[in-house]
Amino acid sequence: QVQLVESGGGLVQPGGSLRLSCAASGRIRSINDMGWYRQAPGKQRELVATITRGGTTNYADSVKGRFTISRDIPENTVYLQMNSLKPEDTAVYYCNADILRSGSWYPRGYWGQGTQVTVSS
Repeated sequence: QVQLVESGGGLVQPGGSLRLSCAASGRIRSINDMGWYRQAPGKQRELVATITRGGTTNYADSVKGRFTISRDIPENTVYLQMNSLKPEDTAVYYCNADILRSGSWYPRGYWGQGTQVTVSS
């Protein structure tokens, strides 16, 4: 089995910062792309940021310059540093990873359970 476990969400005031972490565990041979998505109440899930195994990053326009995605390959972990947070960043944040399991021929996508981020004064 493969699991993604997120942590680091919470309540923060506008302008504040949070750092999300997502650790993958289980029978993992390798991980390709990793990323963060979010879903606000009444809205569809949207991409926040992704990072390739080689370190190439991609960001939604709404978070460029404020959020930074990074990863620790040996630890199978991806991070999202969120600065200058705004109320519109409030959402459940989900981790996603493209994982090749031991004994499998092809990778598949896995999702974490989500962590709530609330930006409010």
